[in-house]
Amino acid sequence: MSSESSAPGASPRAPRPGAQKSSGAVTKKGERAAKEKPATALPPVGEEEPKNPEEYQCTGVLETDFAELCTRSGYTDFPKVVTRPRPHPTFVPSASMSEKPALDDQRLSGSCSLNSLESKYVFFRPTIQVELEQEDNRSVKEIYIRGWKVEDRILGIFSKCLPSLSQLQAINLWKVGLTDKTLTTFVALLPLCSSTLRIAHLSLRNNNINDHGAKLLGQALSTLHSCNRTLVSLNLGFNHIGDKGAGYIADGLRLNRSLLWLSLAHNRIQDQGALKLAEVLRPFPLTHTEVVERRRLLLERGTQERLRSPSSSRHGDSKAEREKSQVMGISSMVLADKMDKMQAMKTPKGLGKKKDKPGEMVKKEEKSGSGPSPTQGAPKKEDTTKAGKGKVTIPEQKPTKGKGTKTGNKEKRSILLESEQLVAEATEVVNPLLEPVEHRDGKVFMPGNKVLLHLNLVRNSITEMGLEGFLAAVQYQVKFSKAKSASKGPVGLLWLSLAKNCFAPQCLAYAMIQELMLPRDPIKAKLREEEAMAVST
Repeated sequence: MSSESSAPGASPRAPRPGAQKSSGAVTKKGERAAKEKPATALPPVGEEEPKNPEEYQCTGVLETDFAELCTRSGYTDFPKVVTRPRPHPTFVPSASMSEKPALDDQRLSGSCSLNSLESKYVFFRPTIQVELEQEDNRSVKEIYIRGWKVEDRILGIFSKCLPSLSQLQAINLWKVGLTDKTLTTFVALLPLCSSTLRIAHLSLRNNNINDHGAKLLGQALSTLHSCNRTLVSLNLGFNHIGDKGAGYIADGLRLNRSLLWLSLAHNRIQDQGALKLAEVLRPFPLTHTEVVERRRLLLERGTQERLRSPSSSRHGDSKAEREKSQVMGISSMVLADKMDKMQAMKTPKGLGKKKDKPGEMVKKEEKSGSGPSPTQGAPKKEDTTKAGKGKVTIPEQKPTKGKGTKTGNKEKRSILLESEQLVAEATEVVNPLLEPVEHRDGKVFMPGNKVLLHLNLVRNSITEMGLEGFLAAVQYQVKFSKAKSASKGPVGLLWLSLAKNCFAPQCLAYAMIQELMLPRDPIKAKLREEEAMAVST
């Protein structure tokens, strides 16, 4: 019985293990095949694209290009490109305005309670806000990034897609946590963009930029061998820039002839930094390396002019250069520097011959000298007529009073456009080192930066000592603009904001600066003219 029972019992059990093994083997192979097939198919697709972001050709549509480059780089949770929200234009304050906030708060709280956590999270997610062209709603005109940390990989993606945005004019990075590394990457990105498009406005507010960051930005403005020719406005407010950083920015302004608007408000600049900034606004001596580079450029220009007229002799060429210099005021610098190198005593004679255009500036510089003239009583009538002509331009981004802010903004925008065109025409022709100079006390003095029109230094730590430097600069520029009122070209600062520093508002130097700057403001001058016309009619 036992053998019989075991035999039939063994017979049904024998096939079960075999069947389980065979079926188990089949199921395992099937599972492996099912798992391995998509696994072998998906990785190449997922790995090919991240490996080849360089092969992607940007289309010029930021939303598409940015998303594609992020995907190819393996960046999944990337910020979305959205249109910048605008305030409602039909908002009008009314008497019942005090009752509306309570109702609005109730509606807002009710709507928020109905929203899910996901929608709240999406609302606060980082975004790249863009402002589009009105004619072409796919062309990005301005980029705004605010309130989230911009990492190095984001800037790497920007370096690929931004140069294809042909209409991009402004980049605003506000409180994005720029570090020394990311700021270095961003500054290196600017020349790449400038070669293909014209970024005219750059705002880096509230990014804890220190003196090292200011050095990078100063070098981006200009160096001995390079100069930014597209940037019109630079906002560095609410940072940690001190005296050294202000000195680096001033070094960038020495040879920069495109920047019209500069804000260093709410920083840590004291008197030494203020004096450095004021120094470049009036005649300043060139360094030895700048003098050497200037002579090299003059010799290079001389050889180019000789090649254009090969039939004439050397003496004929030099005479022709002198004739051209009297008309254009450019080639005279070649002769002046050559004579300064060979015979230092002949320099005043050579400069005295050119009375038509460059001589006027040289005479003015000689009169002003190295020290500031303490009291330059500028008649208000003359300055008002000059400022009213509106030949020089840049908008004041902060209106001082609520009176006529709407008209002021329109005028500022038109002034900015005119000034950009003026500076673009001027900077493409002459290198700043080739500007007419003055030889004095064994040094070569440049006329100073007269292209910068707006300088904002509100809420720093400047005392009366720093004010003296700006007073000397403003006095020189007022004298220069009087002599140059008949001709076109930059005439210097139109807006200088120094309020809320470490000096009393009744300070004599500050009062003199305000008195000299008031008639130079073209917007205020135009308002005064309109008021006068309204009174006369």
